[in-house]
Amino acid sequence: MGAKTWMLVYANGDARAALRRKPALDVEGSLRLATTLFPHERLTQIGPGDLSYTSPPDNEIFIGQFPDVAVVAAREFGIDYPSMLDKRFLAGAPFADVYLHAMHSVVDWFAFAQWKRGRLVRSLSLSPDSGILENFGTALPFEQSYWSGEHPALDPEEDPDFYPFPFHPLEFGEAALLQMFGYQLEGDFTHSVVEPESIELLQLRRSRHWWRVWR
Repeated sequence: MGAKTWMLVYANGDARAALRRKPALDVEGSLRLATTLFPHERLTQIGPGDLSYTSPPDNEIFIGQFPDVAVVAAREFGIDYPSMLDKRFLAGAPFADVYLHAMHSVVDWFAFAQWKRGRLVRSLSLSPDSGILENFGTALPFEQSYWSGEHPALDPEEDPDFYPFPFHPLEFGEAALLQMFGYQLEGDFTHSVVEPESIELLQLRRSRHWWRVWR
């Protein structure tokens, strides 16, 4: 599996339903949101993007504002401890609910979190090498079959003590994408209801503002 993400999704209610409607991108609203969330950055629009790629390099942001949902992908969201998300990303939320989704295939790491009206209700972060880094709140319904061992990471003939979880973190991450946002990047697409390539985002280059001090 080679999928990577580091993104926030803001929503009024069901983000999956909002994305399923294939909403039109609000370009001006997207730029305003970017300025609100990254007030100390100089942002330059450099091209279009889409929801299939939400792991931009450090000097870029992908962002999209739509009716009832917004997507922001940036380096700040690829964090081991979702509960430590910079509070400005909650204070500047355009909608009531906030979701973080982050995974990296190189280290089989996955993290996600959900805030409702600014209150953290669920966060999880784990990888085979580091174990469970964070596990806060009640597991969501889609998680149950993974924790109960219905999606084993190993083949039946392999030693179950060899792997620390009853599932593969990246498969869990794909399940979270499907449940929360209606799409997957890899795996079985049977239940996907959103084509991520159809959800347009703005691609922005980011750099710090510099002021020259005259003496």
